[in-house]
Amino acid sequence: MIAVIDYGMGNLRSVQKALEVVGADAVVTHDPETILKADSIVLPGVGAFKDCMTNLEKLKLVDPIRKFIDSGKPFLGICLGFQVLFDESEEYGPVAGLGILPGKVVKFPEGISETENGPRMKIPHMGWNQIEVKKKDPLFENFDVAPYFYFVHSYYVVPKDQEVVATVTNYGFEFVSGVQHKNIYAFQFHPEKSQTLGLSLLERFSRLN
Repeated sequence: MIAVIDYGMGNLRSVQKALEVVGADAVVTHDPETILKADSIVLPGVGAFKDCMTNLEKLKLVDPIRKFIDSGKPFLGICLGFQVLFDESEEYGPVAGLGILPGKVVKFPEGISETENGPRMKIPHMGWNQIEVKKKDPLFENFDVAPYFYFVHSYYVVPKDQEVVATVTNYGFEFVSGVQHKNIYAFQFHPEKSQTLGLSLLERFSRLN
């Protein structure tokens, strides 16, 4: 059973439906006991970092998430659920995150462009973009050289430890779009909105032990 954590933010039903499409038993829940008993968990989310942390603390979900990750069972963070794994975010902050991975979350700089005299990139970064896989892992087997996934975000993570970097993406400059560390998998892009490749990634995650 995969527990999709409900803390009042994010497209929970879309994540649950995508997991069900690939044959997973997915339950949306904010019950700490259900989360700790799950075979794996998904922390999705869209919105503001501060609101996310406030809701997780209010629902007493911070400790269960940490305990679950410490157990070694598979964890998947998506978008905001990826960002809150780090120490802090500068969004309306600094605001402290879960502190599971060292690093911070920063805003895309204004006025970035792909070339010196090219058009300015829009913020938020929204739509389809390519990822470059930096780590060999079962989740990425048989991917295209530079597969496309769907993004919606104005902030990106800056990990202190480059060893955790799993994927990078270019949006005027190269930023980290995914990490993998032990049992932790987390991505800035939305697998549940990324059609065939996104479903493939979720299906592979559902089979991790």
